[in-house]
Amino acid sequence: MIDSIRELERYICSLYETKDQLSRHIYQRADRAFEAGDAARDRIDSPEQLAARRQAMRMAFMKSMGGLPISDASLNASVTNVIVGEGYSVENIVFEARPHEYVTGNLYLPEERAEVASAVLFLNGHEEEGKHGLYYHEVCLRMVQAGLIVFSIDPIGQGERLSLLRNSEGQEVWGTGEHQRLGVQCYALGQGLARYFIHDAMRAVDYLLSRPEVDRTRIGVTGNSGGGLQTAMMMVCDERIAAAAPATFIMNRQQYMYAGGVQDAEQIWQGLSGLGFDHEDLLLAFAPKPLLVCAATYDFFPIEATRRTVERCRRFWEMLGTEKGLRLMEDQSVHRYTDNLAIAATEFFAEHLLGCNETEREAYRNRARQSKLAPINPELLKCTSGGQVKREYADARTLSDTFAIQAAELARARASAVNEQSPAAEEWLKNIVLKDRELCPLNPRFVQLGSLEGVGTQYALWWSQPGVMNSGYLFRASDDTDNSTGGDPTSTIAIALWPGGTTQLTERWDWIRSMCASGRQVLVLNVSGEGPHEPGLLYGRPNDHFFGMMHKLADELIWLGDSLAALRVYDVLRAANFAATLYETGDCRIELYGVGLFRVYTELAARLDTNLLSKPLFDADESIRMSEWLAQGIADERDVMSVVLPGILHHYDLQIDQYE
Repeated sequence: MIDSIRELERYICSLYETKDQLSRHIYQRADRAFEAGDAARDRIDSPEQLAARRQAMRMAFMKSMGGLPISDASLNASVTNVIVGEGYSVENIVFEARPHEYVTGNLYLPEERAEVASAVLFLNGHEEEGKHGLYYHEVCLRMVQAGLIVFSIDPIGQGERLSLLRNSEGQEVWGTGEHQRLGVQCYALGQGLARYFIHDAMRAVDYLLSRPEVDRTRIGVTGNSGGGLQTAMMMVCDERIAAAAPATFIMNRQQYMYAGGVQDAEQIWQGLSGLGFDHEDLLLAFAPKPLLVCAATYDFFPIEATRRTVERCRRFWEMLGTEKGLRLMEDQSVHRYTDNLAIAATEFFAEHLLGCNETEREAYRNRARQSKLAPINPELLKCTSGGQVKREYADARTLSDTFAIQAAELARARASAVNEQSPAAEEWLKNIVLKDRELCPLNPRFVQLGSLEGVGTQYALWWSQPGVMNSGYLFRASDDTDNSTGGDPTSTIAIALWPGGTTQLTERWDWIRSMCASGRQVLVLNVSGEGPHEPGLLYGRPNDHFFGMMHKLADELIWLGDSLAALRVYDVLRAANFAATLYETGDCRIELYGVGLFRVYTELAARLDTNLLSKPLFDADESIRMSEWLAQGIADERDVMSVVLPGILHHYDLQIDQYE
């Protein structure tokens, strides 16, 4: 019997090839948005229009991340140690970006510098050691060698700022793993993780401005990879930056969508692609200030995309009278802030921040080619005795703690809005699920597959949206499956959703049989991207895990102002439409059963259509509130990106099932 069920799980319908349909649907929508964005930028032909575009995109960018935290709290900065190197000293600094949220950094002070000197904020990319890793330490020393003050800070989830020190397997979670978990928490609050990265960097500038050695009018910013991202965001958000050198980040989103993988949550900006945003908007936001884009020719960010973006933006500097204000520096390397790029960036800052002429810059360049400043033992660059602020400071607060506080505030707000049944919540849900969906005929197809243990089986396909086909198995307690329209005499149909859909029947077969025996017809539903509609793997990663293909597609939908969860809730509504066609009168009772996180889809569909009844397949004591699940830190990453609904905790805190 199990072998027969396995045959059903392996069945592939030859009527349509559906593996690529979800990615095709999403990419086509994105392509239209990118085309509109290029056209809008091409129409800019005056400084006034450029200023208007800059302001509109800045406001949209801020909105996408939920605005910035308040910046009027005291930094409470302290110097925890001073290390003297050869030709420079380093002060280990700890400050509070937000109350009790500690940021660790190294302030490099050259021995030979002006009394009030120019400074560069160095924003670290994805290296576990962060600021005290030898790699970034040596990049900073190149700038110190030219007489620049450099302030290098640890990003969230790196260096001394790990929030999730141990995961369920006893391993530390850092960098991309932590960023993604924190990002999902931020999404639920209607925020973007980027807001905290930007705020940390802006508070670091606040600290630089508090130092008497720093010329407040000559502060630059640089970093590569995740640091290049942060640099680009500062170009948009902080007017105090006088010159910038983002490295190994600037590209073209359309080209990367087709050629690249998945980015961290802080790199995903809700709704901006839908507004025609692309990396060109990051650059034009900084015009006419001096800007050096650093790139690696063998980067996973396509060098063609970087070149395209820079070349298309040159005219904005020309329009504002600074023809040489935008430059591109390339090095033949993989994704890295190479020594060549570090020297080029230092020359750039020496020119625009220190005011060095060509002769002085050439002298620096020759000196840099011949020698380096000796690095300091990385252990000495740590600002805390134990290496982590979470262990060092009893009152240290992480972003997960902030999430818990804000989620509790939203719970009180929802309670005052009549227990999640407010018109505002209903309107929000309708908008996110129905917006940008095109209603089309279902046009169902049926394939008869015989019976198993007295359970008749049909495979059915129908259109959820144009170009997006859903499918499922129809089961009923009857061997009479000759009616090609389904024609079941019972009046109740149970629609079941679980990961894998029709490819995962064995574990649920007893439940299917019992439901059919109770007089129900059962539809095991394959929503978009599940079961036979599952896309191919991305870099070999499981599709349902972080940084797999479903994560990539979910991110692209978030960029469009949509979400995979909303699309799949729509799939459930269309499956209910299909189920109703199985009865001549259209009069039937439809029950929805969701398993694991897929219960999110059934719960929301039932809120949109009161004729649908969402019921747990598990016992009630095995469920948990979404806010509780998120607060636990997402130990199991399966299907998480499939249920991300930005802003949901403002309106609903759903009961969901955790995986066994």
